[in-house]
Amino acid sequence: MAISHIQSVESLDAPELALYRTLRRVEEHERAGMLVAANHKVIKRLLASRFTVVSALLTPAWLERLEPQLRARTETIGVYLADPPLLETITGYKLHQGALAVAKIPPLPDLEALLDNSPRPLLLAAVEGIASAENLGAVVRCCAAFGVHFLIVGETCGSPFQRRAVSGSMGTIFEQPLVRADNLVDTLTSLRARGVHCLAAHPRADAKKLAGMDLRGDCCLVFGAEGPGLTPAVLAACDDMVEIPMPSHMNSLNVAVATGVFLYEATRQRG
Repeated sequence: MAISHIQSVESLDAPELALYRTLRRVEEHERAGMLVAANHKVIKRLLASRFTVVSALLTPAWLERLEPQLRARTETIGVYLADPPLLETITGYKLHQGALAVAKIPPLPDLEALLDNSPRPLLLAAVEGIASAENLGAVVRCCAAFGVHFLIVGETCGSPFQRRAVSGSMGTIFEQPLVRADNLVDTLTSLRARGVHCLAAHPRADAKKLAGMDLRGDCCLVFGAEGPGLTPAVLAACDDMVEIPMPSHMNSLNVAVATGVFLYEATRQRG
């Protein structure tokens, strides 16, 4: 039995519920090595993953639906039951889902190990300067959807394990391999030394058109935040700049949308 106890609670004052009380203080969660899943679809993916689940805060109705998955886990999980009004105090608005869970963030894999163990041809993605947790989560979701071997998260990005990023990924963060880069420029330089073609998604007059690029070999597609885009140092570390053809009055797309377009073209070429 994976459930250590099922306990009804009328307040969130207990120490073991601290992470649920501090959903807006994402830095505290990261320092504690924990993440919060705040969507029942995300929780279902979490319970099917290799991530260690610590506890769940549920309405009685959601316990009934999730209990088989909770009991199928090998670790012991504390389950706390609360009525919807108490859960609504966490976010300050009506929480329709009625389900939250806390899990441990596992150690991230080493870049070299991922390169050695990934099948060829490589399809990688890298991101720089993405502060929006929702956008970062959506990028993770695109990578999972199109079979990216691993995502490289640059040092100027937010954490992909923030609650909003986890929700934005729809739980694919539990499946999609990723690595944090201490220095994205150095990481791209290392990839190029291994023969990986690094392509910067960057709308500029001298950029090459996406449809004209051969994406069938080892490649890493590099994306920046909408607005500032990629820094000159990261652009210089890439082999080519590539753009999605658009009308002249349009000069950018949301980073997650652009990621989806680039990755679709790569997988289309690869059959």
